[in-house]
Amino acid sequence: MSRPDSNMSDPKISDPKIIVALDFDSTRAARELTAQLDASLCRVKVGKELFTRAGPSFVEALIKRDFDVFLDLKFHDIPNTVANACKAATDMGVWMVNVHALGGRKMMCSAVEAIQAATHKPLLIAVTVLTSMSKTDIHEIGLSGTPADNVNKLANLAQETGLDGVVCSPMEAQGLRNAMGVDFKLVTPGVRPAGTATNDQKRIMSPLDALRAGSSYLVIGRPITQADDPLAALRLINTEIVNYYA
Repeated sequence: MSRPDSNMSDPKISDPKIIVALDFDSTRAARELTAQLDASLCRVKVGKELFTRAGPSFVEALIKRDFDVFLDLKFHDIPNTVANACKAATDMGVWMVNVHALGGRKMMCSAVEAIQAATHKPLLIAVTVLTSMSKTDIHEIGLSGTPADNVNKLANLAQETGLDGVVCSPMEAQGLRNAMGVDFKLVTPGVRPAGTATNDQKRIMSPLDALRAGSSYLVIGRPITQADDPLAALRLINTEIVNYYA
C-alpha cells in the first residue's frame, strides 16, 4: 500500500498505540478519512454505526489496505450467539474484537473458546463501564459503588475467563495495570490531546498521561478525524508517543 505523503519521514512504530475511531455516519466519509491516514502509524476502530451502514465488506477492505481493525460491536447476548459472532469476526481477519463483560462468565468463556483454534486469533477484550457513564448513571441502572468499582469487578472477571484485556477509562488504567499485570491489554477511549474538546466523554486524559497510567492502546476520534490535516494530527501525537518510549 502506498503511504500518503510518503516523502515525509515517520518514526518506525512496530506496535502503533493509536486506534483512530471511524465514528462516521457514511461509508464515503470513512473512506475519505482512511485515505488520508497511514496504516503503519495507527489502527482503526469500526463501531456499531459504521458497521451497520457499511457491513463486513468495508472491514475486509480496510484489512486489505493493511489496517489493523478493532471491531467495536460490544457483543452482549446468550453465550452461543456471542461465540458465533466472535468466530465470524475472526473469519473476517480483524485485529481486535470486544464483548460486554456484563454478559457474564459463561458468555465470555464461550467467546474465548470460539476463537481459540483460529489461525489468525484476534485480541479479545471486554467492555467494562462506558466512559460516558458517571456515578449517577451507574446507580440508575441498579449497580452500586463508583464507576471504578464496577470496572475493577468486571475486569477481574474478564481476566479470569481468559480474555486479553478490557476497554476502560484512562482514569482507571493505573489501578487496573497494577492489579492485572503487564500483559493485560488496557484499551482506553476518552483520550483527548491538550486543548481539544471533551465532547461526550466524561472521564478523559491526554495521550501521554494515559500511557503513563498504564494504557496499552489509545482510542482517539475527533482530534484526528476532524482535524484540518488528519495525518498531521496523527503524526504529532505519534511523535510524542515515540519520544515518550525513547
